Amino acid sequence: MTLFKEITRARGRLKNDLFYTPLLYSHWLSDACEGDVYLKMESEQVTGSFKARGSLNKLKWIQEQQREGLPVTASTGNHGLGFAHACDLLGIQGKVFLPHNAVPSKVDAIKDYDVEIAFHGDDPFATETYVRQKARENGWIYVSPYNDRQVVAGQGTIGAEIQEQLPGPDNILATVGGGGLISGIGTYMRECAPGTSLLGCQPENSPEMSVSVRAGEYRETASKETLSDGSAGGFEADSFTFDLCRKLVDDFILVSEEEIAEAIRSVIKYHHKIVEGSAAVAIASLLKRRSQFKNQTTVVVVCGANISLEKLQKIL
Repeated sequence: MTLFKEITRARGRLKNDLFYTPLLYSHWLSDACEGDVYLKMESEQVTGSFKARGSLNKLKWIQEQQREGLPVTASTGNHGLGFAHACDLLGIQGKVFLPHNAVPSKVDAIKDYDVEIAFHGDDPFATETYVRQKARENGWIYVSPYNDRQVVAGQGTIGAEIQEQLPGPDNILATVGGGGLISGIGTYMRECAPGTSLLGCQPENSPEMSVSVRAGEYRETASKETLSDGSAGGFEADSFTFDLCRKLVDDFILVSEEEIAEAIRSVIKYHHKIVEGSAAVAIASLLKRRSQFKNQTTVVVVCGANISLEKLQKIL
């Protein structure tokens, strides 16, 4: 089955359990770009992040396939929160592994659900590597944050909603970590609106996917501390999202930490909304290349709102 068909199936699985998130017209960004800019508010999703989609689609698929084994995942927070919500909703056991430096507010949010939590490592990629190995040893079912067809299909339902809300926009901007979000959206849009340009957005401090795509091969890249903790860290060298990003993403835009912080402040000022660093990366990318979007219709995926109070206070 093609990934596009998997996305259409995912829509059926998710439609009664998750929000169909709003597409908001931004006068501020439209004026800044001299075009029409819309915000796809995944920050309003049930767990405060788009990650709820992929996790729930994967776990429902596991139930359909009647697979045996404990579902486990590794996450910096948002995927773990989506996974925990899905386990709770479906009444199944699950276990979430997090790096020791995971954002405390996201850890607390996961604890609200009936899942087991464990910690390993100080880097998201190190945590993923450890959990994948443990899953193989123990017969667990590892639910990747991005390197999984059903997870990517769940994220792709965002593309389906955008196409219904605003058919064939000129551009879509989305933040890239492991590439699951932009791979899902891009797969759907290439089928239904092939003229739409897909732009991947990353912090300068954690650019592994853009570095690898531009090199034409996997390049391990050291990550520095970033406000975009939701997209921080590397990705698996054999991840199928790498090939999808190579095929689907038209260009990458990288932004500085100050540009991310300014975007967070501006969203509060102009839209009275709180967004996390990974969401602000896409907004900052639009502003950095604003002249590129003149007289065009552009959608920015606002991927999450789960920022800690301490981090927000420091930014403000």
